[in-house]
Amino acid sequence: MKREAIVAALRKDLEPWDVIVAGGGATGLGAALEAVTRGYRTLLLEQADFAASTSSKSTKLVHGGVRYLAQGDVSLVREASIERGRLAHNAPHLVRNLSFVIPTFNAWENIKYTIGLKMYDWLAGNLSLGKSVHISRKDTLDKLSTLKKDRLAGGVLYHDGQFDDSRLAINLAQTISDKGGTVLNYMKITGLRKDGEGNISGLTVRDTLNDGPEIFLNTRAVINATGVFADDVLEMDNPDAPKSIAASQGVHVVLDSSFLPGHNALMIPSTSDGRVLFVVPWHNKVVVGTTDTPVNHISLEPHALEAEINFILQTAGQYLVRAPQRSDVRSVWAGLRPLAAAKAEGHKTKEISRSHKIIVAASGLVTIIGGKWTTYRRMAEDVLHQLEKSLRWKQTESQTQEMLVHGATPNVNWDDPWYFYGSDALYLHQLVATQPDMQEVLSEPYYILKAQVVWAVREEMARNIADFLARRVRLLFLDAREALRIAPAVAAIMATELIKDERWVNEQLKTFETLAQGYILS
Repeated sequence: MKREAIVAALRKDLEPWDVIVAGGGATGLGAALEAVTRGYRTLLLEQADFAASTSSKSTKLVHGGVRYLAQGDVSLVREASIERGRLAHNAPHLVRNLSFVIPTFNAWENIKYTIGLKMYDWLAGNLSLGKSVHISRKDTLDKLSTLKKDRLAGGVLYHDGQFDDSRLAINLAQTISDKGGTVLNYMKITGLRKDGEGNISGLTVRDTLNDGPEIFLNTRAVINATGVFADDVLEMDNPDAPKSIAASQGVHVVLDSSFLPGHNALMIPSTSDGRVLFVVPWHNKVVVGTTDTPVNHISLEPHALEAEINFILQTAGQYLVRAPQRSDVRSVWAGLRPLAAAKAEGHKTKEISRSHKIIVAASGLVTIIGGKWTTYRRMAEDVLHQLEKSLRWKQTESQTQEMLVHGATPNVNWDDPWYFYGSDALYLHQLVATQPDMQEVLSEPYYILKAQVVWAVREEMARNIADFLARRVRLLFLDAREALRIAPAVAAIMATELIKDERWVNEQLKTFETLAQGYILS
């Protein structure tokens, strides 16, 4: 994970890679881990930071998908429920069992949701996280103390998983590196190269952090796992390629934990737009979302629409004793879902399956689209199988079903503010103990120390303020104003580590301020 050394080595490396994976989000990281553990010489390239786009902006749930069951997509729920259990085993420091309560308001809802969730349990088999049960009105209010009491009949309690998306992304990148693969962020693919028969034989890339000539790489195969940007790579391969992505925007707002104290989540099963709404405790805050808005413009940092923000606040206010206001929002973010475009016109994005789709071009380019974090490992397994089949390689077996990811540790103390580092927390504590200046407190409420910035630069390939504040410690997502406040201190520490000058610091602060303003409601 030493970026500068990796780039320098890459410029001299003429040996062909077996597999180059484009995209450093959930799908690409999963594919690269799958490839390297099957024995392939593997390189992953990400145009920005790991999980900088969709994969850091999820609802933070590892779930089978209650809503997909309601839509009749039983196979997807079964697949996701199994993968949920595997992920809980493979990343125990990031995935926790979370109780969800669906409030019910009459006898029919009690019966309907109880039966539906019993089927949800059954589909997970022995990888279930716990049995769903009907609970009384009193028990519902005990678990959700800020829920409105009006007309409340009771509730149904069920179990799903919760995780930290971008922390899992970083740990997957480290796992790939641990297993002998190579990962690089801020490395943009600028073109594909083909042999005399029209098959992809290499590509050109540009290091967006440092000036220098393009790098030419030779490869036997390319996997396009760039999410909402998949069509960009498909068009590099074939300018006439049809659109494969139907992007949908999902928005979340973050509130203080006082809006839903405790460790139980609220699931609102039917909203005015036909979706479900989650109110979920996360890092001592509450995440509320999400929306489903079709979008045509695709960017790394989409912005929440006023209508989406109002919808979330109003819907939550219908169920909570204290209705959240704009002034209560600590952070708001939007992410784009890379849905596989529907063949028929007129499909609403919420009706498009979350199943993944694999496309193999005439050139051998393998593209995977759709899917979700919960099924990232299964998606990787499928795309490697398809690659081997299409390129007529010898079929190999997946090694990742029970493979622990970097940082995995048992008996996690979820009250420890550094729990998400897993086994790496030991090394962070050693850094603090041996170098007193590392104890400098940057944010007391969020327990962020100088040592974490240094660790992120040295061990987690963080190269700018947003890498750290948005994706290594999640502060931008939890409290955007606090992130802005400590940004100068973070920039100064990073500048020392990266040997950067004052001009770099000023540019960083200006860029981060622009970014952070998009997470703050005026």
